[in-house]
Amino acid sequence: MAKRILVTGGAGFIGSHLCKRLLDDGEEVICLDNLFTGTKKNIECFLDNHNFEFIRHDVTREYLLEVDQIYNLACPASPIHYQFDPVKTINTSVMGAINGLELAKKVKARILQASTSEVYGDPSVHPQPESYWGNVNPIGIRSCYDEGKRVAETLFFDYHRQYGVDIKVVRIFNTYGSNMSLNDGRVVSNFIVQALKNEDLTIYGDGNQTRSFCFVTDLVDGMVRMMNSRDDFTGPVNLGNPGEFTMKELAQKVIELTGSSSKIIYKPLPQDDPKQRQPIIELAKKELDWEPTTNLDEGLKKTIEYFKECLG
Repeated sequence: MAKRILVTGGAGFIGSHLCKRLLDDGEEVICLDNLFTGTKKNIECFLDNHNFEFIRHDVTREYLLEVDQIYNLACPASPIHYQFDPVKTINTSVMGAINGLELAKKVKARILQASTSEVYGDPSVHPQPESYWGNVNPIGIRSCYDEGKRVAETLFFDYHRQYGVDIKVVRIFNTYGSNMSLNDGRVVSNFIVQALKNEDLTIYGDGNQTRSFCFVTDLVDGMVRMMNSRDDFTGPVNLGNPGEFTMKELAQKVIELTGSSSKIIYKPLPQDDPKQRQPIIELAKKELDWEPTTNLDEGLKKTIEYFKECLG
């Protein structure tokens, strides 16, 4: 029998891919989004599907729906977007978590929190295991997102301990793919758009800082596996690709794959920008039988094709 599943932030980059996966699996999907960073364009192909429903709503306000599972993805996730209105960002993380958890408590639904590798801050432990508590500046320009997500994790575990709410928590590392917006502000979309326009690729810092890039369909598979994992496994669990690349390496790959005439230029590193980011995914392998299958070249080629279409 099909499950009735709520995806908050379902019109966003990752949320829209999750909606597609759940519909493909035969589930009934309710997408709830205020379209602050999400867009109807990402979900318009589902609007005629009788198993799909779109509700325009802000998760900072209460809502009541009869559902079996809740994926809580609602929150701006790129620095440009979450720093645009930092008070709204932290409010979305905290009140969004509370309202999602209150609904899960009322209707006895399982709820998954889309947390982030940003909870590790600028890590002093590398690579990052789930047991690492992080190194986060609580008053910096990234804190609205980092600390908002950390508080959301706290709320999830307190609701689990105090009220017995059925929770799952995943920590998402850098993810890329189609449905990213042109002005996303994330490094992969920035580089691809600049390369396709033959503009200079902008690296912040010396280019030796590292990230690990996970293709979006791999990530979504991990999220669905986590949601449907055994009852006593709450996480948190890292979901990301352990392949580690410097910003310089990524820029060179994008120039090569696009055949661009772009050059690389360097600008100062923003405050609190993490120097290293790489997940340890042994827990996901053990508990979810999950690991990414899309390598960076393959994923970048697909993403470049998507942005070529966007740019016309």
